Amino acid sequence: MQANELFTQPNTILLDGGMGTMLQAAGLKLGARPEELNITDPQLIESIHSRYAAAGSRIINANTFGASAHKLAGSEYTLEEIIAAGIANCKRACAPYGALAALDVGPLGELLEPNGTLAFEDAVAEYGRIVRAGVAAGADLVFFETFTDLYELKAALLAAKENCDLPILASMSFEAGGRTFTGCTVESFAVTARGLGANAVGINCSLGPKEIFPMAKRLAEALPGDFPVFVKPNAGLPRADGSGYDITPQLFAMEMKPYRDLKLFAGGCCGTTPEFIKLLNGVFADCKPGRPAHAMPSVLCSPMDFVTVDGITVVGERINPTGKKRFQQALREGDMNYILEQAVSQSEAGAQVLDVNVGAPGVDEPAVMEQVVKALQSVVSLPLQLDSSHADALERGLRVYNGKPIVNSVNGETEVLERVLPLCKKYGAAVVGLAIDERGIQPSADARFEIAKRVVDAALAHGIPREDIYIDCLTLTASAQQQDVLATVEALARCKTELGVRTILGVSNISFGLPCRPYLNTTFLTMAMYAGLDLAIMNPSSEEMMAAVYAYNVLTNRDPQSTKYIERYADHVPASVALKQAAQTVPAASASASGESAELTGPYALLMKAVEKGLKGDAAAQTKALLAEKQPLEVVDEALIPA
Repeated sequence: MQANELFTQPNTILLDGGMGTMLQAAGLKLGARPEELNITDPQLIESIHSRYAAAGSRIINANTFGASAHKLAGSEYTLEEIIAAGIANCKRACAPYGALAALDVGPLGELLEPNGTLAFEDAVAEYGRIVRAGVAAGADLVFFETFTDLYELKAALLAAKENCDLPILASMSFEAGGRTFTGCTVESFAVTARGLGANAVGINCSLGPKEIFPMAKRLAEALPGDFPVFVKPNAGLPRADGSGYDITPQLFAMEMKPYRDLKLFAGGCCGTTPEFIKLLNGVFADCKPGRPAHAMPSVLCSPMDFVTVDGITVVGERINPTGKKRFQQALREGDMNYILEQAVSQSEAGAQVLDVNVGAPGVDEPAVMEQVVKALQSVVSLPLQLDSSHADALERGLRVYNGKPIVNSVNGETEVLERVLPLCKKYGAAVVGLAIDERGIQPSADARFEIAKRVVDAALAHGIPREDIYIDCLTLTASAQQQDVLATVEALARCKTELGVRTILGVSNISFGLPCRPYLNTTFLTMAMYAGLDLAIMNPSSEEMMAAVYAYNVLTNRDPQSTKYIERYADHVPASVALKQAAQTVPAASASASGESAELTGPYALLMKAVEKGLKGDAAAQTKALLAEKQPLEVVDEALIPA
C-alpha cells in the first residue's frame, strides 16, 4: 500500500498497538529511553513491529515517540540517528506485509507559553527538526499522538506542513470528562486539526474502548463524512495494584464492536499487544470506511470554547481603536491590562466572539496583533475575529492563535483575495468577504451581490469550505445614505439564499451622526436578523441590542422553551421600570449602608475580582495597595487563595 492510497482503501485500516507495553514485557528498565533501542537492540524493535504487521496492522508506528531534543538530552545518540534507525527498523518489518511505516511523534515534554515556558516558535522549530529527520529516513507518513495541548499540536502540524508533504495523522488524549488535561474539547480539536492540514484525526490513550466511544462519536460528528477518524484505546483502565490494565484481548475486541458503526480506523494504545490487534482484525474484517455525508455547520473555536454559528451570534466590537483615543493610547503604550478589561467586560455581557483590531497611528500592527492575541487567549476563552487590512498583521495573529478564528476581511479586489485567502487556508480560518471592490461601495443590492459572488468563488477556489465563508454586505450610515439602507438587507438575504454562505454586519454603523443611536441600531439589527444575519458585530453592553437578540431567538424558535431568555431576564427589571422604582425607594447610599452591598465593598473585593478575571495589572496594583495596611500572609489567606 502506498501512502497516497491510505484513505481510499475499501476496508477499514488497522493501526498497531502499544510499543511501551511490549518493551516492558521484554525487560525495559524504568527510566530507560525506549528510543535508544532502535540502535542498541534493533532486532527487538523490528520483531515487535513484525508481530503487529502479522496481526493485521497496516500502519506501524516507528519507535520514535519520545525522539525529541528535550527528551533525548544527555543521550549519546543524536535525534537524527535515533529516528533514522527507528524508521529503518519499522520499514524492514513492514515490507513483507505491505504496511506503512509512520514517524511516531509525541509531545515534547515541556508546556508551551502561557501555561509553560516553551515559546511557540521554538516548538515549531523542534518539531520541524523531527519531521525533517523522519522524511530523510524514508517515513511513509507522520503520526502525532497523545497530545493534550491543542497549541502544541498546532505547532507540530505547522512544522509538518512546512517541512514535508507526507500524510499526517493527529491524535489527542482525553480525560473521562470529555476534555484534555489542558481543557481542550473534542470538537475544538477536530475542526482545528482539520483546518491546519491533518489528513486524519483520532483519540488515543488515557481510557479504554467503552470510555472513549462517546467522544469518538462526537469527533466523527464534528467532521465531514469522508474525513478519516481513528481510535487507539488503552486495554481498559489501569489496575489499582499497578499490575497492568483491566481488560483482556477478548473483552477489548467485544468493546470495540460498536465502533464499526462509526466507520473509522482502529488500533490500540497502552496495554494492548499483537493479540489485541489480531482479534480486532476479526471485528473489522468486512467493515467499509466512510460515514454518511452531513451538512457541516460553521464553527469558530478556542481550545475550551466551541461556537456553532447557527442563527444570530454576537461579536463584541469594543477591541477596536477607531474613534477611541484611550484605546489608541493603550496600544501605543503596550497597556495590555486596558485591552484585557475590554475583553472581560464583553465576555461578561454575553459576547460569543471578540473582534480584535489593533490598527492605529504609531502602532506596529503586526507585532501588536501577535501580542494582543496571545494576551487575550491567556484571559478569555472566546473565539477571536482578527480584524485587519494588513496581511502581515493577520499572519502574525493567525500563527499564534490557538483554535479556529475568523479573519475580517477580504474584498472583491483580486490583489486582496490573493494576499489573504492563502493565509486563511494555511491556518484553517474562516473568512469575511466585504461586498466592495476597487470601485468602492456600490449602492444597489444587485451590484453588491455580484461582488459577493466573486469573493465566494475565489474562496472556494482556494480550498476554503463554503461553511467558512461569511459575506459582509456593508452597513451604510443612515444619516448620509438613507436611501441605500434597505439595499444592505436585500443583498444579505440573497447571499444567504442564493450563495448558501453565512453573513456578517457591523450593526452600529447604521446610526452614526444621529441621536438616540440604540433605537436605530436595535431596529436595524432586527431587520438584518430576519433577513438571515449570522454574525452581528455590536456592543454586547447595549442591553437594548442584546435583548433584541434574545427575543428574536425566542420568536423564531431558536431558543426552545425560551430557556436562554428566561435565564438572562427572569430577574431583570427593564430600565424604565427600574428608574421609576428607584425614585420611590431609599437612596442607593442607604442600601449600601444597610449592608446589602457588603460583598462588593469589602477590603479584598477588588483584588479578588481582578484575580478571578485574570487582570494581572489590576491584581498587582490592588495587592500593592493592600500591603500598605495588611500583612502579606493575610492578603494571601483572605484574598488570593479564595480567588
